[in-house]
Amino acid sequence: MSTAAGDHASLHELELTVETELTVAETSPPEPAGDASIGEWLPDPDAERYEVRLRALLGAVKALEDGSGPGSTTEGR
Repeated sequence: MSTAAGDHASLHELELTVETELTVAETSPPEPAGDASIGEWLPDPDAERYEVRLRALLGAVKALEDGSGPGSTTEGR
């Protein structure tokens, strides 16, 4: 199954959006919880999970762009 040109453009746009969002997530400073001092900040597990999911989504988009996603001619070999 081949990807239509419009689908490929949409995938590329999605890839750029996810890369931008990942950059923002990686470079944003952590926000303090309540009145905690800087030394008391703990990593936000939700923020970490968000970055992991963005990386997984980016990998999936790249796999589809490369033609190695579901429905590719190399599937099942």
